[in-house]
Amino acid sequence: MIDLPVIVASDVKPRKPDWLRVKLPVGKEYAHVRSLVDEHKLHTICESGNCPNMGECWGAGTATFMILGNICTRSCSFCAVATGRPLAVDTDEPNRVANSIKLMNVKHAVITSVDRDDLKDGGSIIWAQTIIAIRQQSPITTMETLIPDFKGVWENLYRVCEQKPEIISHNIETVKRLTKEVRIQAKYERSMECLKRVSDYGIRTKSGIMLGFGETEADIIETMTDLKQAGVHVLTLGQYLQPTKNHHPVINWVHPDEFLHYKNIGLKMGFKYVESGPLVRSSYHAEKHLLDN
Repeated sequence: MIDLPVIVASDVKPRKPDWLRVKLPVGKEYAHVRSLVDEHKLHTICESGNCPNMGECWGAGTATFMILGNICTRSCSFCAVATGRPLAVDTDEPNRVANSIKLMNVKHAVITSVDRDDLKDGGSIIWAQTIIAIRQQSPITTMETLIPDFKGVWENLYRVCEQKPEIISHNIETVKRLTKEVRIQAKYERSMECLKRVSDYGIRTKSGIMLGFGETEADIIETMTDLKQAGVHVLTLGQYLQPTKNHHPVINWVHPDEFLHYKNIGLKMGFKYVESGPLVRSSYHAEKHLLDN
């Protein structure tokens, strides 16, 4: 265990720590993708989510797209996506996403979605159709699918697995002790089972944890251990940032040295990759997670 200063909520000043400052995206590849996105009105989560790594990822040929609308049926306390009754499924969405990926010449696409608990299939049919459409239009593009838990209806999960994306990820988001507080409608054990089923299917499996909700080192190591036992190959850890004043507050800022500490623990546990740092997001360095160390 390492001794680092803990900054509790009452000590936090409006200004974020220096290590959370982000460099402006630059470079020819970024500028090219930026112009395509603007000209053709393409939609990426990188942009709408103000991801701090957008410039680096676009420069590496990686981009993240969200399907199944922008209204979620769940109301997690950390997430800025709107909650409510989603619109009807757009059956042309798989083709539009595939067209965007082809136009942007994306080498590695990360696809995610809102939760669609209102649908019997949980949105899995659109998920499968999207993977198929991308394969048809951009056969050399690799894919990571960041999926929901499908409420434990595993036939819907397997509908995605059958299309064999290179990576399937499902974020645990927080530690076991804080799951009911942070992921109100989710279940820790169900998420772990989802990940284990993907790993058992033979697909590279990935998950992510946000830090800053007031978790302890013991909490973090417990969840990392559970993820490893579930067969997860790739783990990401990043700093939680409060989207609005109505969302869960940041309880503590986690120092970069502490993130390095958890990275070393994860690698010793046997994860193939551990991305761990204040600005790390689920899709950070996603293209590298296809490879073995």
